[in-house]
Amino acid sequence: MRRVTTTDLWHHYGRTRTERDRAVPKSFHWIWSQDGGPGAEALGDVTGQRVADLGAGSARHAAHLAALHGPAQVVAVDASAAQHAMATDLYAELTPRLRLVHADAVAHLLAVPDTYDVLYSVFGAVDFTEPYELSRAASAALRPGGRLVFSTLAHYLGGEPAEADAVAAELSARTPEGEATTMRRWVLQEHVWTKILDEAGFTGITIDLLPAAASGPRTADTLLVTAFRRISAPTRT
Repeated sequence: MRRVTTTDLWHHYGRTRTERDRAVPKSFHWIWSQDGGPGAEALGDVTGQRVADLGAGSARHAAHLAALHGPAQVVAVDASAAQHAMATDLYAELTPRLRLVHADAVAHLLAVPDTYDVLYSVFGAVDFTEPYELSRAASAALRPGGRLVFSTLAHYLGGEPAEADAVAAELSARTPEGEATTMRRWVLQEHVWTKILDEAGFTGITIDLLPAAASGPRTADTLLVTAFRRISAPTRT
């Protein structure tokens, strides 16, 4: 099995659901099983705010926010051409409230400093991007006091504990042509996330453990992480 660098290892993901379910979701879920736990309220009141979904996939969470929660705009960012195409097919009619962006999350964030009020990721780019790079880019793209919220695995799906350092696991994946390869995923313990976010310029960091609704070999507990970009002290003259 070889590892490739293509950004389209998500080519096959979600296609079956897209064929049978094209509606804007009526609910927003953070937990791994996507069937319970906190909803969009974890983001705070997004009315009139600029929001971005990092690693939005087919943009179902972003579409829910854009259609039902009154933000100024939700930007759904994804590096996969296939996922971006599915999102466009599903929810293009929600523009301009929903903006669909085909881009690497870090590159997008670094290009728009001090822009967003809220950034979030639901098992998205935060899980699959080098965490120091992503968190620093997120801090730069948020306005002072802006909020970052993300859900991530509390442990591996097989039950193994999360990593005690910022190291990635190599997970099985397939290319668009069906060739076996791997992709990197970061599954980290709570104190590791806290250290990364603190060093990136975040404060008010809270991490909630959301238990899995059921047991099984592919279930997992979820970490729901919230942090705020620091507001710099005023310059003395």
